[in-house]
Amino acid sequence: MFVKISEMLAKINRIRRKKDFEIIFKNSKSVKNNLFIFKIARNNLGLNRFGFMVSQKVSKKATVRNKIKRRLAEAIRPEMKNIKIGTDLVLIALHGVDKKEFSEIKEAAITLLKKAGLLNS
Repeated sequence: MFVKISEMLAKINRIRRKKDFEIIFKNSKSVKNNLFIFKIARNNLGLNRFGFMVSQKVSKKATVRNKIKRRLAEAIRPEMKNIKIGTDLVLIALHGVDKKEFSEIKEAAITLLKKAGLLNS
């Protein structure tokens, strides 16, 4: 499956800087299930930003870790318009996520967004 550039998560909606991750980890609340930990913090930017973390404990191979990140981004992207504005969200993949199908990953991510109260109904 190829993802068109226009369908990727927009650059403005990504968390890339180490300092941003540190601020989010310091001032966040957490929601967890068997596949992910979500770190959620408010921002004053008027937009939502997302970061994805997959440690070497999940897979030693960078290609597998990057594939997991792409799957997480694609699971979140269609729901972006329904997430409350002004949220920073870091998705941390846990061990075993590499063996799951995309549909399971997407369902688990949406369930956690609902659990965290981030989805507008």
